Order: sequence, then structure tokens, then C-alpha cells
Amino acid sequence: MNILTDYTSSEFTVKGSRFLSELFPCESQAMAKDIIKAQKAKYPDATHVVHAFVLGLSSEILGMSDDGEPSGTAGRPALDVLKGYGCTNVLLTITRWFGGTLLGTGGLVKAYGDGAKQVLHAATDAGLFEEYVKKTAFNFECDYTLYQFVKRFLDTLSVSELSENFGTGVTVSGKIPESDYVLLCSKLKDLSNGKIIL
Repeated sequence: MNILTDYTSSEFTVKGSRFLSELFPCESQAMAKDIIKAQKAKYPDATHVVHAFVLGLSSEILGMSDDGEPSGTAGRPALDVLKGYGCTNVLLTITRWFGGTLLGTGGLVKAYGDGAKQVLHAATDAGLFEEYVKKTAFNFECDYTLYQFVKRFLDTLSVSELSENFGTGVTVSGKIPESDYVLLCSKLKDLSNGKIIL
């Protein structure tokens, strides 16, 4: 299962209607709701802001909306493409500005499906998908003399959201793959003779 690591977008026109497809990393339904609300506020002149999302380790949380398009012609084809792509923790919005020509139900299904495929291919080509790995948050403090050794060791792990605060000591936090957590605990204990507590 792959997750999206960064935002991307693509745009196309069908019979005068402009479609803007945007992909967002998304970890919860609440986050999806906030992004959708922001999208609607960002494009007040748009005719429709259709969305679809897939969330959870097993892609167990799904959502979609046609946002005023005929039922089943917009959100459903977008969601079907997302599901078929084998990705999770992703929100797709497809914003449409009506161009004056009706596309019909078949034309809408094709346009929204193509919009989903196009932005997913753009994300793949840009290397914005990575394998979904369950991560564990960590936090510890160490003194400046140990910090350089700790930093060198952290560089060998897949650390994300790394934060370092320099005060009387160095406070380090971030996330690592769950499988590396025990290794991190034992290595910090060894490096500091038991002084660093994770």
C-alpha cells in the first residue's frame, strides 16, 4: 500500500469545461473535511468541487461526493480510480468550472475518471508515493557531547518529522518505522551509558 508524501495537481479542459485535479496527503476524516472546506472557499467561482478519499492502513475508510453533479458521475469514478491505484491516506478533489456545453453522464464519468488518473500519474512521475510503513513517535533529551554520536546514528534510520531544539541540552523528536523503535532504544542506551531515556 502506498501513501502520498506531498501535494500535486493537474489540469485539463473538456468541451470548454476546465477541470483541476488536486491530490493531498490526508490522515483522517476530520483532516479531509477541513481540506474540502478550504477548497470550496478557495474556488468560490467553481461550479463543482468533487472529492474522493481513501484512508487507513487497510484502506478501510472511503468517502466521496458528486457535489451537485448527477449522482454517480463524479465522486464514484474518482474513488474507483483511487481504490484501483493501491494507495491510502490520500484525498482527491476535482474542481470544475462549467464551460457551457453539457457533457452527459458518460462524458462526466470519463472526465472525472480521467482527472483522477491524470493527477495520480503526475504524483507517481514526481516520486510522491512511498510504501506505507507504520511509524512510532519518539522524544528524548541528550547533552551536547553525546549529540554528534546520536545524530550520526539517527542519520542511518528512516526518521521523519525530525525536530531538534537546542537549549541547556538537545531535545530531539520525530517518527521512525515501528520496526526500528527497539533498535533506537538500545542504541541510545548504549551510547549514553543509560543516561538517555526514550
